[in-house]
Amino acid sequence: MNNLSRILRSAVATLALFAMPFGMASGAQPWRIARAPYRFTFPRDHDAHDAYRTEWWYFTGHLRDSEGRRYGFELTFFRIGLRPHPYRVVPGVSAWRGAQLYSAHFAITDIRDKRFFYAETLARDALGQGYASQRHLLVRVNGWSLRGSSAVEPRMRLHAAARGNAIDLRLVPEKPPVVEGPGGISRKGACASCASHYYSFTRLRTSGTLQIAGRRVSVRGVAWMDHEYGSDELSPEQVGWDWFSIQLDDRREIMLYRLREKNGATTPQSSGTIVAPNGRPTYLPLRDFHITATGTWRSPRTHALYPSGWIVRVAGIQEPLRLVPVLDDQELASAGTTYWEGAVRVVDARSGRRLGRGYVELTGYAGAISL
Repeated sequence: MNNLSRILRSAVATLALFAMPFGMASGAQPWRIARAPYRFTFPRDHDAHDAYRTEWWYFTGHLRDSEGRRYGFELTFFRIGLRPHPYRVVPGVSAWRGAQLYSAHFAITDIRDKRFFYAETLARDALGQGYASQRHLLVRVNGWSLRGSSAVEPRMRLHAAARGNAIDLRLVPEKPPVVEGPGGISRKGACASCASHYYSFTRLRTSGTLQIAGRRVSVRGVAWMDHEYGSDELSPEQVGWDWFSIQLDDRREIMLYRLREKNGATTPQSSGTIVAPNGRPTYLPLRDFHITATGTWRSPRTHALYPSGWIVRVAGIQEPLRLVPVLDDQELASAGTTYWEGAVRVVDARSGRRLGRGYVELTGYAGAISL
């Protein structure tokens, strides 16, 4: 899901002085709000949407090398607009001052050796340090990149490298894009503007190379992509969310998100989707799923207390699902918001039989999120 414009909050504070002197172009409008009905148009909607304040392209996946060693990975690109589009630069202002800020987060989980690596990078759009095209699928942040073909189901390539760790991956969709939420919007609250446009590729055939601690290996596996954009998503009463992507071995996929409020309640607009083997999605309102944490883990760095392990019950799925982190410590203490993003095993909660794999994202446990 990664509605993480709040993750870029400190990036804005750090880099804002480079982006202040912008004037509005004639006819410039406020940020566009995600509203229904919205009809996605592919391949155009794979590209950037500068009329919305915040946007991200999010990838997680499960990889295996030729020796059978398993890895998880995350690579996410964020764009945050500083001025509504269109805009113009004030004459005489330095080219270093831009209209967009970019961030990217990169992580690898080495399951056998119980190692977790993460890195982040920040950039301005000035001088091409950060870029997201509105004409084709291309996002760059300081050398990390996402590239894709111009197709409804694009072939994509990911690259990121930091401190002896890297991925260079090719991804091919095995199912068409899945629109998350009825009417083309994913609701995040009761207010009219508490929504985003959100779609997923829930099963991507993945191959390429992975490097961890200087050791480079060829890998294959399966990945998940989310692309989401909006301008005003969460309300002041909300502190964070628990998000789940599950890829079952029977070729069904499940996306669930539970938005948490300050009083401990779950936001009624929390929802999900179940995707059939043929790619057909079914919307899941909150009443159609139930998530119960089975344990906790406390970060030795931030002292945040996260749920760790879950029982998930979903309408249409006969077995109760037990989600078990492959490694307790998969926390990203970023320059923006600290959060937990980790690979999990998925088993039958009654028999222990393997059912699949997944990723879980937990925000707001190391401090409230505020968009």
